[in-house]
Amino acid sequence: MDGLKAGAHVIVMGATNRPNSIDPALRRFDREIDIGVPDEVDRLEVLLIHTKNMKLSDDIAKETHGYVGTDLAALCTEAALQCIREKMDVIDWEDDSIDVEILNSMAVTNEHFQTALGTSNPSALRESVFEFNQTLLVVEVPNISWDDVRI
Repeated sequence: MDGLKAGAHVIVMGATNRPNSIDPALRRFDREIDIGVPDEVDRLEVLLIHTKNMKLSDDIAKETHGYVGTDLAALCTEAALQCIREKMDVIDWEDDSIDVEILNSMAVTNEHFQTALGTSNPSALRESVFEFNQTLLVVEVPNISWDDVRI
C-alpha cells in the first residue's frame, strides 16, 4: 500500500470469523466493521430466508446458539438432504424426472432439522465445544445483565 498517491480510491474488503489472528498491519485501515454472532431473533430471520419453502419450527432458532449465517445455510441444506434421503428408495433414478406425487410428499420437518443439528457445530462456538466421555458438550454463556443481579 506504500506509494499510493493521495486521492487514490482504494477499497480493501475482507471477512473472517477470527479477526485477532490477522496481522495488525492489515487491520490499520479507516474502518473495521464487526458484525458479530446473530442472536435468536436474527437467526430466525436467516432461517426464514433459507427455509422459505420449508416447514420450520420456531424452536430451531433457539437451538442454534452460536450459529452464523453460513452455519444456518448449511443446516438447512443438511435438513433438506435428510428429507431426500428418506425418499431415495421410491425415486426412479432411471427416469429423467421425479414423479410429482413424490415431490409433493416431500416436506422438510423439525425431525430433519434435529438430525441435521446432530451433525453440525456452530462456528462461533468451536472453541467452546469439547468432548467429554464421548459426548459433545457446548458451553453457553447465559443472557444475564447487571440489572439481573440482586445484592
